[in-house]
Amino acid sequence: MNLPQAFRERMQAQLGAEYAAFEAALAQEAPVSIRVNPRKNTLPTDSLDRVPWCADGYYLPERPVFTLDPLFQAGAYYVQEASSMLLSEAIRQTAKVDRPLRVLDLCAAPGGKSTLLASVLHPDSLLICNEVIRSRVPVLRENIDKWGYPNVAVSNHDPEDFVGLTGFFDVVVVDAPCSGEGLFRKDPDAVKEWSEGNVDLCSARQKRILSTVASLIDRGGLLIYSTCTYNDEENIENARWLTEQKFTSQRVTLPAEWGVVEKIQDGVYGYQCYPHRVRGEGFFISVFQKQTEVYNSQKHTPKGFKSIKPVHAKQAKALAEWLVNPQAFSYWQKPNQEVIAVPVVLEKELITVDLALRNKGFGIEMGMFKGNDFIPSHALALSTVVNPDLPGIELSREEALRYFKKENLVLNEQTRGWLLARYQGLNLGWMKGVGNRVNNYLPKDWRIRMDIKEYA
Repeated sequence: MNLPQAFRERMQAQLGAEYAAFEAALAQEAPVSIRVNPRKNTLPTDSLDRVPWCADGYYLPERPVFTLDPLFQAGAYYVQEASSMLLSEAIRQTAKVDRPLRVLDLCAAPGGKSTLLASVLHPDSLLICNEVIRSRVPVLRENIDKWGYPNVAVSNHDPEDFVGLTGFFDVVVVDAPCSGEGLFRKDPDAVKEWSEGNVDLCSARQKRILSTVASLIDRGGLLIYSTCTYNDEENIENARWLTEQKFTSQRVTLPAEWGVVEKIQDGVYGYQCYPHRVRGEGFFISVFQKQTEVYNSQKHTPKGFKSIKPVHAKQAKALAEWLVNPQAFSYWQKPNQEVIAVPVVLEKELITVDLALRNKGFGIEMGMFKGNDFIPSHALALSTVVNPDLPGIELSREEALRYFKKENLVLNEQTRGWLLARYQGLNLGWMKGVGNRVNNYLPKDWRIRMDIKEYA
C-alpha cells in the first residue's frame, strides 16, 4: 500500500518498533465480521470465532455475497467492522443499560452503531438515530427497518437543531466524521484524500460537534466519542479537550489479551484498535460523564403530538390483530394517511421529540387504510413486534431470491389475502394471494438488481 510519507512518519513516531507489523497488517485482507440480531437470531454460529468485546459479534471465514442472503435481507444480522463493536463493551460498562435510557446516536448512517445500541439498551429505552446528510438517511432507515425494533426513531438534522432537547439525553454517541486513517485497508480513496491539513480540519470540526451536543446531555449522563482514525489530534487530544468542558473521563476495563491499547493523557482515557493488534480495523473510543447541571427549557411536556392524530377506534381495533402485543401500542395517522404504532411507554418522550424536531420518523410503520381494506407496510413485516401467527409461506432460498427480485411467485396451493413471505422462519415481506399466484409487495427500492443466476 502506497501510504503518504507524512502519515508513515506520524505512525512510526506513534508505534515505534510496532510500525513494521502495522504496515504489514495493512497489506493483508481485511477481516469479515457480522453482528447478529438477538431478536432474530437464527444463524448457526457455533463454528464461528467470536468478536471478544461484543456478545453478538462473530467473524466469518470469508466474505459471502451478503445481498443474496435472505437472512441478511430479513435483518438477522448486520455486517459491521469488528473494532467498531467495541462500543458494546464501552456502553455496557459505563451506562445503566438495565433500565430505560434516552439515547442519541448523532452521526448514525449507515446504522451499524444504531442497531448495536438497539440490541444493547433496555427495550423501553428511546433511541434516536440522527443523520446530518440527507442522502444517507434512506440507507439508515432501511437498516433500522430491517432490525425491526419499535423504540427507535430516525431523524435528519444538524447538531444545532437539537436545541429543543437540551438536557434530554442520558447518553449521546458521537461517531464523528474523521480523516479515515483506520479505513485505509478497506478504502483506497481514504488514502488518496489524507493530508495533515485534513487532520487539522477534522479535529476542529469534531470539537464544534462535541461542543454543540454537550448541552443535550443531562447531568450524570454519558458522552461516547469515537473515530475510525489513529492520530492524537482527533482522538486523545480531543478527548482531553472534552474534560475542559465539564466532563470527566471514564475508564473502561479491557483484558490485555484483546489487544486494545489504552491511551492515557492527563488522566484522560482512550482506547485504540490497531489492525496488527486486533482482528479488525483502526478505531478509537472514549467515554465521558457530564458533571454540570443542565437548564432544560422544556419545563412541561406538550399535551400531544403536533404531527400525527389518533386513528379512529374502529381502525385501532382492526390494527390490533397485526401485532403480538397490541395493548403495548397506541395508533396514529400521519398527514400522508400512513398509520404508525407508538409504544405507550414512550409516548411522553416522543411527544417532546415531535415538538423539538422537524425531520423525523418514529414508531412502527403499520401501513395504510384504503376504504375498508388495510395495506400493511414492509416495515411491519420486518418488525420484531409483528404477530407471528399471521398467515405466511416458507420459501426456499431460490424462491426468496426471486421474491427479492420482485417477481410474482406461483404456488402449489390456492391462497387468498395477505401472506408473510418467510425464510428459515424469518419474515421477508408481504405477498398477497390471488389464487395459485401471489403478488409481490416488496417495495421497489428494496429490489435486488444484481444478476442472481450465477450465484444460484
